[in-house]
Amino acid sequence: MSFELGDPVPAFTLTDTEGMSHAAPADPAPQATVIVVTCNHCPYVVAWNPRLRAVAEDYAPRDVRFLAIGANDAARYPADSPAAMKRFVDDQHWPIPYLHDESQAVATALGAQVTPHVFVLDGEQRLRYRGAPDADHEDPSQDARYLRDALDAVLAGDEPAIADTRPRGCSVKWKPDR
Repeated sequence: MSFELGDPVPAFTLTDTEGMSHAAPADPAPQATVIVVTCNHCPYVVAWNPRLRAVAEDYAPRDVRFLAIGANDAARYPADSPAAMKRFVDDQHWPIPYLHDESQAVATALGAQVTPHVFVLDGEQRLRYRGAPDADHEDPSQDARYLRDALDAVLAGDEPAIADTRPRGCSVKWKPDR
């Protein structure tokens, strides 16, 4: 099964670096939800993180929920282990809950391909945008434009003008037995 535009989010519950559980779909549902499959070490993630943080800080007051999901194989990539995720959140005062997908089942259900891979859900918890935060990780002036435009459309009750972009980043580091 693949997660396509208009589909309801696959149900999941994951724990963040503080030990709190986060579920999707959310009840009650926020106006929008942003899920980012991410990691700690990918240079694309590192470049986009300041923009993703800014979007979270700008849109959280507008009833937009943000979740970051780390799904990389921590055994082969210790920089993405739960302990490293917690250090990142603490060191960066990261404003987005950072959830660990040990089994990689959630990343698989979402169809995540790279880090970062962004998914925007509407108030009914249906997929309205997927792809990259913006057109160029090396250009901070892009300001996560794809993500911001998708959120603005969803919050206005509209369909995003651009709903599906090619995700760019480092491949999700799947476990060998997957």
